[in-house]
Amino acid sequence: MTTHGFTLTAEGPFDFGASLRFVEDWPATSALPSDGRALRFAYCAESDWLPIGVRVSAAPGGVDVATTRPAGPGIRGEVARILSLDVDGTGFAALGESDPVLGDVQRHSPGLRPVCFWSPWEAACWAVIVQRSSMLIASRIKQRIADRYGAQVTLDGRTYAAFPPPVTLLEAGGLGLPAQKEEWLRALAQAALDGVLTSEHLRALDPQEALAELRALPGVGPFSAGLILIRGAGAPDAFPGDEPRLFAILREAYGLPEDAPPAAYRKLADAWRPYRSWASFLFRATAYGVTDDQERTPAR
Repeated sequence: MTTHGFTLTAEGPFDFGASLRFVEDWPATSALPSDGRALRFAYCAESDWLPIGVRVSAAPGGVDVATTRPAGPGIRGEVARILSLDVDGTGFAALGESDPVLGDVQRHSPGLRPVCFWSPWEAACWAVIVQRSSMLIASRIKQRIADRYGAQVTLDGRTYAAFPPPVTLLEAGGLGLPAQKEEWLRALAQAALDGVLTSEHLRALDPQEALAELRALPGVGPFSAGLILIRGAGAPDAFPGDEPRLFAILREAYGLPEDAPPAAYRKLADAWRPYRSWASFLFRATAYGVTDDQERTPAR
């Protein structure tokens, strides 16, 4: 199959190898075939909801990208968002110089930037599927939905199933999930078609406004809202301020008392502006090997 190529250049420190290792270890994507040199995946591009295969490999100062169909500015922007290459990271290293605790985390994973879901739509679906479930089981369910309802894309001699676009899932039959979760997914599909679950819309809002808008969606609680905004839309400077798992990591790292209020964590994160999402991602990735994108409490 003919592919179409382009290059993305990183502004500031970036290590594609670190991104690739994260993807290989993260349960949500660990099933992707990997040769240790390139990231290959298929998804439905947010710019038109049509399927596309993508191969990303290291290049001097950034990455080389090959796609199974011509990539206009929309798709190029989406691939950049997925790897957090749409953000100037020049100032991120300086935060570690003024915050020694963050600096230690940066030195543990030099050049690692947040690796995002292929779209906020997929992030929202994952947030619903994984509720009250393990990431491994949720990953299998999500893959099963992709295999049954998604398009098959051939890239470099392998076939990849793209998670179905919102309109397909809105009209799909049984998804093999509890009735409540299926109802939530269809509501999210409508929100995506209405333009709410898009990177452009969510990142145009103040982070707190975006989080509030997301929490108003069916099946989306505080944790899920943060996941969708940070790991879905790729917002670089958001801090939900109500994530117990992250709080526990920060409490240990900074020696905060057990009864520290949420305001204490928000104040701590204020020093990371305008990279609060990036710093939070690194703390989680370092503490757990991968981020544990799993909500143990009911969404609503």
